[in-house]
Amino acid sequence: MPRLIVNADDFGLTSGVNRAIVELHQAGVLTSASLMANAAASDEAIELVLANPALGVGCHIVLADGSPVLSPRWDVPNLADPIGGRFQPSLTGFLDWLYLGFGKDRCSSSNASAEIEAEATAQIRLLQRRGIRLTHVDTHKHTHMFPAVLRPVLRAARACGIARIRNPFDAAWSRRTAARVPWFRRAQITALSRLEAHVLAIIAEHGFTTTDGTISIMITGSLNTESLHRILASMPEGTWELVTHPGYHDADLDATRTRLKGSREIERQALSSIREFPQIELVSFADLLPDLDRPLPKT
Repeated sequence: MPRLIVNADDFGLTSGVNRAIVELHQAGVLTSASLMANAAASDEAIELVLANPALGVGCHIVLADGSPVLSPRWDVPNLADPIGGRFQPSLTGFLDWLYLGFGKDRCSSSNASAEIEAEATAQIRLLQRRGIRLTHVDTHKHTHMFPAVLRPVLRAARACGIARIRNPFDAAWSRRTAARVPWFRRAQITALSRLEAHVLAIIAEHGFTTTDGTISIMITGSLNTESLHRILASMPEGTWELVTHPGYHDADLDATRTRLKGSREIERQALSSIREFPQIELVSFADLLPDLDRPLPKT
């Protein structure tokens, strides 16, 4: 029987996103959520987690398009704008800083790694101090698919007692089910998949547990009932993560920078149809067995 983690990202982004996640969990179709430590509705999300202990919760580590937990002036002056107090607003800007900023007047690779690790640790610790028992970590915009981010994130998670992480790559069989995807989106996801073997080797080397792959990343923003049925009907044996972004499209969501606005309502409605696939076992990251006793490699 295939196993599926149904995970909602951006928990804490807005009250409407929080409401949708809790409703879907209480309806029995959403098993996991990724919680932002320092977003506009994070405090509300934390209270909702404490009131719904069966919901698996991971730390959705934000390194782009958000604000740090640490001081941008004193602790992460390269990762975040020390004056404006925010991270790079886009993934492209973050990658420019990560890979092109080294060797210039901004930041060395070692300092960048140290700041990423410190900020990731601070976000995880903040949630743990609030009483959240985290099942896993992942990253906003899947930044941990890049080794320069992955390694410090793994060190941070391990130091906080977490040994499960998202596999950030859309499974090949899932990509084949995607219809009406813009050619540039398909080319982008296909190109990034070349990093998969290297990234999974690093994850295994650090003793972390992950899934056999994610599904629906290629169709982020266009997941609906039809595309969801097509994916679920094609699912092979294994443990997979369905990455979703449900929510209510309200004024708070309009005020955010996310491109996923109207699509959140469509995803929220589509997810209810998971009940039509009883042959799929719904699980959370807590059901993946980690190896916390494996020694951390020297990096």
